[in-house]
Amino acid sequence: MTGRLEGKVALIIGAARGIGAGIAQRFQEEGAKLVIGDSEAEAGQAAAIRLGAKFVTTDISKKADAERAVATALEAYGDLHIVVQNAGIYPWSLIENTEPEEWDAVLGVNLRGTYLIARAALPHMKAKQYGRMIFTSSITGPRVTSPGHGHYSASKAGINGFIKSAALEFSGYGITVNGVEPGNILTEGIQQHRSAAFIKTMEDAIPLGRLGTPRDIANATLFLASDEASYITGTTIVVDGGQTLPEGKDFRLQPE
Repeated sequence: MTGRLEGKVALIIGAARGIGAGIAQRFQEEGAKLVIGDSEAEAGQAAAIRLGAKFVTTDISKKADAERAVATALEAYGDLHIVVQNAGIYPWSLIENTEPEEWDAVLGVNLRGTYLIARAALPHMKAKQYGRMIFTSSITGPRVTSPGHGHYSASKAGINGFIKSAALEFSGYGITVNGVEPGNILTEGIQQHRSAAFIKTMEDAIPLGRLGTPRDIANATLFLASDEASYITGTTIVVDGGQTLPEGKDFRLQPE
């Protein structure tokens, strides 16, 4: 611990497990006071207890929930310096089979939720002339995609566009707005729902030879939340082990 977030209050949405939990853990190690928002009340409460954080049940696709999450941070600690919107859903569905309700649900959490938490946090950050907003995007959508992820890809590409607009609009208030684009990350969900053979095929597509960890994403998020990134806004950091670099499938130095 180096105290990079000492004295800072951070609200992390989607931190009950996986990448969000890794971000919360990393922030706690660096001295931040935490509020965790998540739709999974039991897992979110357990994470909050483990980290000494406050917890608020949050469906980030709902305006009232976004506002309540911000209010919880202000009531608990009297301040709010950092907002991380990590909540996201990614059902698999081909476009021809995707019903409008499913499309709306994915964009509701992933993209609408990004806008709602930014809007809810803005008045306080604007008044204090300081803020860090960080959004979990993805390489899926902005850079690559795969069948069955039309709605997810659209939502994440939309997040990148929102980051640029928000960064420009909020720049005069001392607020930076950035994002992280994870590649394939080895979370509890991947381990539970994917076979070892499938995970191996994912690893084989990554030049660094392994899937990322939640801590890999947390470290990039920590940098953007810290004062070290005070002159960085409107951009994203790709954290994918080089997955998006190769022109073709075989990236060995001497392919057969």
